[in-house]
Order: sequence, then C-alpha cells, then structure tokens
Amino acid sequence: MRRPASLVLLALAVFFTALSPLMRWYAFPRLAKIPPGQYQDMVLEAKPATLLDYGTMKAERVPEVTIVQTLKGDVAASERIEQSAGRDIVVWDTLSYVVGPDGKMVSEIPERYLFDAHSQEPVHATGEMVDGDPVRREGIEYKWPFLTEKRDYAYFDAQTRTSAPIHYRGTRTFHGLEVYYFEQTIPWTKVALPKKMPVKGITPESVEKMGTTRWYSTKRMFWVEPVTGAPVNGQEIHKEELRGGDLLPGGGKVTAFAGHVKMRDDYIDSTVALVTSQRTLVLLLTSYLPWGFLLLGGVLLALSLHLEARGRRPRAPAADGAPAPAPPSSDGVSVPARNVDP
Repeated sequence: MRRPASLVLLALAVFFTALSPLMRWYAFPRLAKIPPGQYQDMVLEAKPATLLDYGTMKAERVPEVTIVQTLKGDVAASERIEQSAGRDIVVWDTLSYVVGPDGKMVSEIPERYLFDAHSQEPVHATGEMVDGDPVRREGIEYKWPFLTEKRDYAYFDAQTRTSAPIHYRGTRTFHGLEVYYFEQTIPWTKVALPKKMPVKGITPESVEKMGTTRWYSTKRMFWVEPVTGAPVNGQEIHKEELRGGDLLPGGGKVTAFAGHVKMRDDYIDSTVALVTSQRTLVLLLTSYLPWGFLLLGGVLLALSLHLEARGRRPRAPAADGAPAPAPPSSDGVSVPARNVDP
C-alpha cells in the first residue's frame, strides 16, 4: 500500500505547489476589486478657519468649517460601461459639501469618477466630470492601488482639473497600522468658480464679468495602508482667494476660505477598523494562502519521498544463530536439522 499512497501524496504536492503562484498572480488580480455599489461618507473639519463674508466682502475668523464628503457607486453605469470596456469598472458619484458655523452652504462640488476596479487606473468615458465640467483624469484619486509601493504617484486635483505628483515621504505607524505617508503641494493656481455660489443672485458668470478670479493652493497629506491602498487619514492645509475685479474694494484680494482640514476622530476610528478587516482578506490572497500552499506542497513531497524510500528498502537478513532450514530427504520429506556439538 505504500507505493499508491506515495503517488497520491506526490500528486497533492504538485497540486498545492502549482496553486501557490496561481493564487498570487492569477486569482488575486481578479478577486481583489472595489465593489461597484460601494457607499461611504466622511466628515472633515477645519478648527478654526477663515471664511469670506459675502455681505461685507471681508474675511472673518470662524470657529469651524465642516466638509462632508459622500461617495456612492453607480452600479447601472458600471455595468453599462463594462460591456464596451471589457473589464470591471467602478463609477463613483462624489460630493464635497462645505458648510460654515451657521450651517449654511459655502461650496458644493460634485464629481463623477470612473476607474478600473482592480488597478484603480482611471477609465475615460462619457460622464467623467468635476462640477459639471468634462475632465480627463490621469493618475489616482481617493484611493491608491492594492499593494501600494514606496514611490511617487500621479494624483488628480479636482480644483485645478489637473494631475501632479504626490510624493512618498516615508513609512509611519498610525493607530497600530503600518502606513505610507504621502504629500502633495499645489501652488497658487487660478481655478474655476463653483457652479453653485453661497449667495443668491451671485453666479460664476456675474463674478467673471466683474473681472474677479478665484485662486487656490493646498498642501495635501495622506496616510495610506499599503496592502489595501486605502487612506486611513487625510488632511489639507487649504487656501482660497478671490482676486481683482469690481467685486472687491480696491480690486485687491481677499481670503475666501483657509484652514487646516482634518478628518474627524470618530471617522478615523471607523475607517481604521474597516481597513484592518479588508487588509486580512487581501493578505489571504497575496501572502497567507500562497505561502501556506507552498509549504504544504513541500511537506507532502517530503512524505511522498519518505514512503517511496521505505517501500524500496531491502528486507533484513536472518539473524545469526537461527536454525537453518531442514534439507529435503530423499523421499521429498524434510528432515529436521540437528545441532552438532563441537
């Protein structure tokens, strides 16, 4: 029974050894993907902040400004685009809604973001936009790829509608997780006015006719869990100004909004908990199962070789002093051998 058993063990060893690279290089790129119907929200705060009073056209110090970001996956749009693209596509409709301390809207910027569900690379299709303006994204936005690398990435800035490098600045520990820290600085750039202004009767077109322009600069910071590619914390040192034109007294410039924007603590805690659970699933496909199958294959191979070696081992000879077999007699009957004393 040893030889059939060794062959079965050998077959299992080959199977699990071959399954190890398949799990990492074939199954993982297909199974690890962003779900098309994902929904999440996030609250960020700037405490304190500087905000423009459109009644007096002067910047005022306020106790806080709140930014509510919502993200909703459009499953129907994803399925429609997948038919022509031939790959898994995610369509996110996002909204950044900024409110002042009085609860009134400061700005409202919607986006539609299309990307590959596996690699997070942008996908260009009808509907890709920021605040109603068609855009063509290059680089990532909101999320880094699975198995994020220690390098710079191109990151899309929704205000300028352009992409710029976001730089890897080192590995850190955040709430018990090893994370990669990234920074991006956008210098002062002239940007479009929001389609929805905070004061009735004022439109982007009317502001532009008066010769007033909007300028923007930010320092963007992300703490990214590298296995999932998900940011567990994000901050911005954000500045906006209105410059020139008849809208401003003397045609100078005034701060429209400025503050150090940070994620609220309760949202950081929930994000860390979610990312920690998702991290385990990704590690199953990229590390735990591939290495486990490879180790199991090695153990089964060793057992197979051990059984085969035992099956081929010759039997031991008779022990010294054992009685010799009786010689056959002339009539074919065996005669017991007798010991002869010396």
